[in-house]
Amino acid sequence: MNFEFFIARRIIAAKDYKSSISAPIIKIAITAIALGIVMMLVSIATGVGLQKKIREKVSAFNGDIIISNFDTNMSNDSQIPISKNQDFHPNFTSVAGVDHIQITASKGGVIRTETDFEGVVVKGVGTDYNWQYFEDFLREGRLPDYSNGLNAEVLISQYLANRLELQLGDKIVTFFLNDDTSKAPRSRGFDIVGIYNSGFQQFDEQFVIADIRHIQRLNKWEDDQIGAFEVFVEDFDNIVPIGNAVYNQTSSTLDTQTIRDKYGSIFEWLDLFDFNIALIIGIMILVAGINMITALLVLILERTQMIGILKALGSSDWSIRKVFIYNAMYLIGVGLFWGNLIGLGLLFAQQQFKLFPLDPDTYYVTEAPVYLDMGYVLALNAGTFVLCLFMLLIPSYIIAKISPVKAIRFE
Repeated sequence: MNFEFFIARRIIAAKDYKSSISAPIIKIAITAIALGIVMMLVSIATGVGLQKKIREKVSAFNGDIIISNFDTNMSNDSQIPISKNQDFHPNFTSVAGVDHIQITASKGGVIRTETDFEGVVVKGVGTDYNWQYFEDFLREGRLPDYSNGLNAEVLISQYLANRLELQLGDKIVTFFLNDDTSKAPRSRGFDIVGIYNSGFQQFDEQFVIADIRHIQRLNKWEDDQIGAFEVFVEDFDNIVPIGNAVYNQTSSTLDTQTIRDKYGSIFEWLDLFDFNIALIIGIMILVAGINMITALLVLILERTQMIGILKALGSSDWSIRKVFIYNAMYLIGVGLFWGNLIGLGLLFAQQQFKLFPLDPDTYYVTEAPVYLDMGYVLALNAGTFVLCLFMLLIPSYIIAKISPVKAIRFE
């Protein structure tokens, strides 16, 4: 039988334990641990969720790595074509970690209606285009189908549809500048088959998704000429080394750019979330630990006579310290239980019912995204438990300073 555990269990089960002087302090300590876990779970789930959601939206419109011509300017308009007949297309097997590669081409234009007009970027895509993200963004209609002959199907954003008062099934006329500026702009008629909303207004207000063959004809390109390659990686955390490897495996006439470089300000802002999450975790664990130290000291003070009697009966200091550490482990466990119950409950509710909206102009999303993974939940609980317990080892040393004679007389 574990003598120390037996004594600790009897102390916890005792009726006077719940009505003692230490009871309010114990409740405060448990509450501090519970609130700390709630704050840490929410900060990690929403912080990592926001990072992943924004990164996915940027990737949806650009890929993770863009391969383009060195001579192309910094606009979204594909100026000088490149051949799609490259060693790395259609399968980029020479670089580990590449998941998918697709061809694109973009051209600036103006959508004109009877009452209004709006500048857009028509992004041409082919049969190899990854529609995974737009399946999530789709609000009305369906995704375009470019697997057969050239067609006029396009996907526009809800922002543009509302601004231009367009609906599913409407036909739109888009005007494109002619290479010879002395000639009238050329026009193309498109059919709206789908309306998407990514929540990222910077992209929603620009992009119309169309068949790449329209861009090739407008620019008078050959069938094998495109504007850029978009590369997707398996693990975004490795985008920098993969980007360098992709650069080394492409022709000297081609440039590669990761979205971390192209949208540096966005990703620098996202990187700040890591510091904020670490700061919140550190503060919460410190607060929970201080409260547990206070509770332990009060428990020791309240059980001074018991400590004296155990010492008089021959118990070692470490044996008595273990009694109170077992007691503290129970309190930490109670706090973790309620903290996880409340924290995970809130996060599941946010996932299902979108209780907390966000301003898309500031956060690029319409509601607080939640990323849940049992790995970080278990690690967070284990880390909190171990750190709080470690912080209790030093104050429990006060037991060694208690004299049995004085302790037994203590009132």
